[in-house]
Amino acid sequence: MTTILIGLHIIVSIALIVIVLLQMGKGAQAGASFGAGAQQAMFGSTGGNSMSKITAAAAIIFMLTSLSLAYFYSSPSSQSIMPSSVAAPAAQPTSPVAPTPAAPEQK
Repeated sequence: MTTILIGLHIIVSIALIVIVLLQMGKGAQAGASFGAGAQQAMFGSTGGNSMSKITAAAAIIFMLTSLSLAYFYSSPSSQSIMPSSVAAPAAQPTSPVAPTPAAPEQK
């Protein structure tokens, strides 16, 4: 199930990037180099609405897949790379440390 969601999430992510790049900008018209100008000629004055609807649908699908993946991976049944408990380090025998002599004062 999660494999299908990850695949759908990647496809929708790429589609959302492409859709946003194809939209006509208000100023620079960067989308015209990718064919957004032809979309306006094809759909007429309602072209902006269709691209807006496609963008909104892709964004909704993206958010739903994001929330679904977060839910599936946050459940307790998901596997973790971290151990469930950490063992205490073994106690090492300590040997008495002889005091070091103080350095003689230099005058």
